[in-house]
Amino acid sequence: MPAPKELDPSASLAALYGTKLRKLRGRAGLTQRQLGDRVPIAHSRIAQFELGNEVPPEDVNGRLDLILGAEGDLVDLWGHLRRTPYPDWVRKFMAYEARASAMHKYMAHSVPGLLQTEDYAREVLRLGQPWCTPAEIEEMVAARMKRQSLLRAQRPPLLWIVLDESVIRRPVGGADVMRDQLGVVVQAANAPFVEVQVLPFAAGGHAAMGGSLTVLSFENAPDVAYLEAGHSGELVEDRAMVARHSYRYDLVHARALAPEASTALIQQAMEEFGT
Repeated sequence: MPAPKELDPSASLAALYGTKLRKLRGRAGLTQRQLGDRVPIAHSRIAQFELGNEVPPEDVNGRLDLILGAEGDLVDLWGHLRRTPYPDWVRKFMAYEARASAMHKYMAHSVPGLLQTEDYAREVLRLGQPWCTPAEIEEMVAARMKRQSLLRAQRPPLLWIVLDESVIRRPVGGADVMRDQLGVVVQAANAPFVEVQVLPFAAGGHAAMGGSLTVLSFENAPDVAYLEAGHSGELVEDRAMVARHSYRYDLVHARALAPEASTALIQQAMEEFGT
């Protein structure tokens, strides 16, 4: 079995939490599976907590604190962690996003957060993180809505989006929620700094089938790429790799419908969701 990944506890609160949890578990003489069985929770989730990739729900954290005899240390640390609704890997991407002059996005599964309605965002977050409490979901929804201020800036970035056709066909939250969400996408597509295209099912296989892809460009800095799948993300800064991912985006973009045809297809989907 490979040695566990070494975390720098000074790198972030999530890394500090993961390091603390691993030390407490080792001191208790428990494997990840044994600890997971006692909570109870899947041992793979324990691994994610220890890697700093995921923050446990409050009730799970309380159980971990009790089982491992942390005497409230995990509870206190969790409180600091929960002050931000975003994990560290998302915050780093958002810092780049806030400085970008152009964003090129291929969205494999959902409307990008910058264009989501509250109802759509709430459903996406609820489905994707079923362990979160309603209050935690609302906190994340509020943070996502606040993030949309980027598009209301005096000089907003260029936003060029390619939506997989499944994004406009899948009734996330039901017909009413989808109709309103697609209406927002159509409205945004009329803005001078936003372009929206749809990659139709008829295009078949394509270069970005592994998940969503974003390429950020800056006025005085090299491009970066961001790969997202489920609840993990990878920020790519190596120039050679960024160039490859940019090429993948270009290939997808080339197979998408023209903006006018894309808008027509989105409006057709809205009509199919009813009035």
